[in-house]
Amino acid sequence: MIIARTIDTFKEAKKILTGSIGFVPTMGALHKGHLSLIQQACQENDHVIVSIFVNPTQFLEGEDLESYPRREEADKKICELAGVDILFMPTVEQMYEKDELHIGAPAIRGYVLEGQKRPGHFDGMLQIVMKLLNLSGATRAYFGKKDAQQLALITQMVKNYFMDVEIIPCDIVRDESGLALSSRNAYLSEEEKQRALSLSRSLKRATKRIMSGELDSKTLKQEMAEVLKETDKIEYIAIVDRTFNELQKVEIGNTMILIAAWVGKPRLIDNIWI
Repeated sequence: MIIARTIDTFKEAKKILTGSIGFVPTMGALHKGHLSLIQQACQENDHVIVSIFVNPTQFLEGEDLESYPRREEADKKICELAGVDILFMPTVEQMYEKDELHIGAPAIRGYVLEGQKRPGHFDGMLQIVMKLLNLSGATRAYFGKKDAQQLALITQMVKNYFMDVEIIPCDIVRDESGLALSSRNAYLSEEEKQRALSLSRSLKRATKRIMSGELDSKTLKQEMAEVLKETDKIEYIAIVDRTFNELQKVEIGNTMILIAAWVGKPRLIDNIWI
């Protein structure tokens, strides 16, 4: 495995790759969710590139940029054992100039839910993902469904800018208890992990009710909110279609139920696709 820390080194390393390239962009602190993306990329491509970059432009003031989990040596070992060809670990100075062009999130889909609660977050996310996709020259790029709005906006960006890469959505990976895996789970105490399970439990409650015939969004949200009382703060419970339009009634095959809630220090998100 080649570790590239500069753009020039990365471009030079890429020259030896022939055939299809699978790309997995991450912010590090890799867990089994990331590993599942890497493994799928390995299965579907001739070569795999992983990037690790904690992107400052997608963090808002007061968020956890400085304290975001960083485990460089463990991350390198995970990538090596998984069969990654190139691990790209650039510095901020490598990725950004002082006076840059900016990409803006779409005016509607970029400013609801996560975009409403974290204004500007998606601008920074799309900016770095476009840079990384262009640098990687990837055939396919792999993103988890847990960040459903991020996935939708990246897919839209690739379409709107006619980028020659296929975006592959990958299912959420959960631990044995049902908690969606996240690097920020490292912030949780054991007691908080138990309370964090209310996110997945609320989604299970909604799924069970939908399977029994309840399709009214207001009713489902009320029942989910009861389960989510174990969290410290519910930021939103949303029932939307695949293009993030709010739904009054669940449409089977075209619905996402999304949650954001605080448990202790971290803000956690989860979702289910119906």
